[in-house]
Amino acid sequence: MEKTQTRLYPEDQAKVDRFISTGTNATERNRFRPLKLMFWLGLVIVILGVLSRLIGVFILG
Repeated sequence: MEKTQTRLYPEDQAKVDRFISTGTNATERNRFRPLKLMFWLGLVIVILGVLSRLIGVFILG
């Protein structure tokens, strides 16, 4: 398979490759899990709802 054609000079491409392979870009990340995010979001909403009910009943009368 051919190497992809770039518009950059080899020196510039080397700088780009070096930048991409360092720092934040080189950090291995876990897979994004939308269901886990929705679970935690729902849990926070339920907890805040229960807390607001408790405040309404016990503090506001």
